[in-house]
Amino acid sequence: MPRGLIRYQYSGQFHFLTFSCYRRQPLLATRCGYRIFEQELEKVRLRHGFVVAGYVVMPEHVHLLVSEPRTQQLSVVLQVLKQQVSRKLKRPGDVRFWQRRYYDFNVWNHDKTVEKLKYMHRNPVRRGLAARPEDWPWSSFRHYLTGDIGTVEIESHWTAWRREHPGASVTPTLPKTGEG
Repeated sequence: MPRGLIRYQYSGQFHFLTFSCYRRQPLLATRCGYRIFEQELEKVRLRHGFVVAGYVVMPEHVHLLVSEPRTQQLSVVLQVLKQQVSRKLKRPGDVRFWQRRYYDFNVWNHDKTVEKLKYMHRNPVRRGLAARPEDWPWSSFRHYLTGDIGTVEIESHWTAWRREHPGASVTPTLPKTGEG
């Protein structure tokens, strides 16, 4: 770890993570790239026991809002995720797939959680990739908006309701968090 960099692990807080493709190249910018990232995120989430509260996959970077894993340090689990994705997407001759480091911000309260969710979900709109957050399929936004169950399990009020009402065929209208 670089000198002077302090990461607050084992704090029981969510972590807002940002990591980029090598030299900010758009290495994820295909349907296949986005889909593989989501699939690998879900596999790693299940294997290492952490909660995903939100995410967005952009052409050249990713934002995640996650809990601390039960099995390993967050940095190790993130390394596993990046390795799994790069093994599937790295082209012959590419030097690297990911930048080495990542940004980690401890999210200490509900207001910060909502702020980070809004920031990540609005990212495709700010970049001109989608007209509205719900138009970008590679994020958790539609889950928050409608309860949509996607590739990655999102921990939210919808997920909690489904756990409390197994087998229920109708999901009630609930207050939304993390919307545009």
